[in-house]
Amino acid sequence: MVGLTERGYTPGMKTAISLPDDVFEQAERLARRLRKSRSELYREALAEYVARHDPEGITEAMNRVAEQIDTAPDAFSAEAGRKVLGRTEW
Repeated sequence: MVGLTERGYTPGMKTAISLPDDVFEQAERLARRLRKSRSELYREALAEYVARHDPEGITEAMNRVAEQIDTAPDAFSAEAGRKVLGRTEW
């Protein structure tokens, strides 16, 4: 018996969704322009949407970036900050 992955299908959950005609047509045009399958486009779009709406995931990603950045101010930035704050009315 031929497995699903041998027939060109990707493993994973399959689902059906309903879309307004205009959204479907826009997605079709985008998939053609990007040279992606409809499934690939929808999979990527949904993954991006989920990532954007996952507060813990966003915080974790920001923390990973912050760990890689040297946050110590250099002499120029520190002096510029002092001058700006010195002219600011509190």
